[in-house]
Amino acid sequence: MSLLNVDSWTLRRRVLALCVTVGLALAVLGVIAAFTATSSNRRLDDVVNRASPMRAGGERLNTALVDQETGIRGYAIAGKDENLKPYREGLEAERAEVDLINGLLRSGALEDKIRADVAEVRRRSDAWHVAVADPILNAVRTQGPEAGRALIEAGSTTEFEALRGAVEKMQNDIGVLRDRSAADAKDASKRMVAIQIAAAAVIIIAGAALMLLLDRLVSRPVTELAQQVREVADGDYDKHIESTGSPELRELAGDVDGMRRQIAAELTEVREARQQIEWVNDQLKQQADELTRSNRDLEQFAYVASHDLQEPLRKVASFCQLLQRRYEGKLDERADQYIGFAVDGAQRMQRLINDLLAFSRIGRLTSGFTDVDLNRVMTEVKSQLEPRAGEDAEISWSDLPTVEGEEPLLTTLFVNLIGNSLKFRRPDVPPVIRVSGGQDGEEWKINVRDNGIGIEAEFADKVFVIFQRLHGRDAYEGTGIGLAIVKKIVEYHGGRIWLDLEVEEGTSIWFTLPLLAGVPVQEKVKEVTT
Repeated sequence: MSLLNVDSWTLRRRVLALCVTVGLALAVLGVIAAFTATSSNRRLDDVVNRASPMRAGGERLNTALVDQETGIRGYAIAGKDENLKPYREGLEAERAEVDLINGLLRSGALEDKIRADVAEVRRRSDAWHVAVADPILNAVRTQGPEAGRALIEAGSTTEFEALRGAVEKMQNDIGVLRDRSAADAKDASKRMVAIQIAAAAVIIIAGAALMLLLDRLVSRPVTELAQQVREVADGDYDKHIESTGSPELRELAGDVDGMRRQIAAELTEVREARQQIEWVNDQLKQQADELTRSNRDLEQFAYVASHDLQEPLRKVASFCQLLQRRYEGKLDERADQYIGFAVDGAQRMQRLINDLLAFSRIGRLTSGFTDVDLNRVMTEVKSQLEPRAGEDAEISWSDLPTVEGEEPLLTTLFVNLIGNSLKFRRPDVPPVIRVSGGQDGEEWKINVRDNGIGIEAEFADKVFVIFQRLHGRDAYEGTGIGLAIVKKIVEYHGGRIWLDLEVEEGTSIWFTLPLLAGVPVQEKVKEVTT
């Protein structure tokens, strides 16, 4: 791909090129700004930390020289040694300020000139001392104040004026250095402002270029592509989709157009498949309606059959019992045995019909769902089963939840489960039955566990089948419909039930019930034993 063929560049390459160009421009401006800032800082340092202190030192130097001249005059007039204090302090200040100014000077023509000015001040100061100050001091010390005053009156101020002129010249040159450094710092600040303006201009131009680039290669082409896609979505599957934007968008438009062609090609197959699915759905609906009608007829048949069998069965049972009471012991032993078989069969048949009738009524004869506190249900169940449980049985439960359901059916559920635990107890072992509950997601999990004889894993799928018995009638009474009724009650309430196969002793049965609306998701259950 040629570098000059910009139209073939991808959007990423164009943005990268723009970013690199802007980055290089800003880098160049940054380097220039760094040098300019360094120069500005140096000039500001010259003004603040060198020129201004030198200027102040020059002022203090001039003051020190005046103090020396004043001290000499005072000593000559009074002749007292304390009058020399300003002179001595002025000498020390002179040396300190000269050393300060020389210490602040660097290389350069102007600073060399200032250094020469300082040397001239020293030379003029030495000349003043030799010509004026020292002779007066010697005269006062040897001849008295009159001699000193005479020298002052006879002398001239030329040397001291020359000294002050040297100091003034030095101050002027220091002022020139300060003004020049300040001007250079101001120029550097102006250059910094210009660099910042240039950087802002580069960023603004780059942003404008990026917006134009995105508008021409992305925004408008995407809008056009979206409009074409909407036309296809509205049903114009024969419309050709294309894009005039970046190579990426052109490639995307080609892919979308390929998808359009594939959709158009498969649309006929989809329509045919939809027709077949609609036909299958109609067939399934008919079968579902037929199955519903068949289940309804079966339930009606079970109810009617069990209900209608009650009357003739009562007659058979009554007459069999009447025969047994009237002729027991009057016929031979075999006749008594036959009559006993007839009475037992009639009674078992009556129990089977009653259980079948109760099974068929679940979900048909309903009083409506209400809020049911399972703790209250367990209290009622324990009261009902107390005669069968005896004094040695232990029945306990956790703080069970409140659920939505029919309280009579839920009572029947627990009566059957706990009744089975009492029935299938181990010989000479007091039955222990525990009912616990806990929240699992959006449903309650309830567990009924005992220490009885247990259920083998191979019978796990059979225990909930109607009239399914795992033991002989001679060993345990019952019709084998209890767990089937439990399963139907649980499913009627929207739950599920299963046998826990992981327990090592006894039987453990789990079932679920839906949560009431508004129950917190993480509600905990505390165990309570009664």
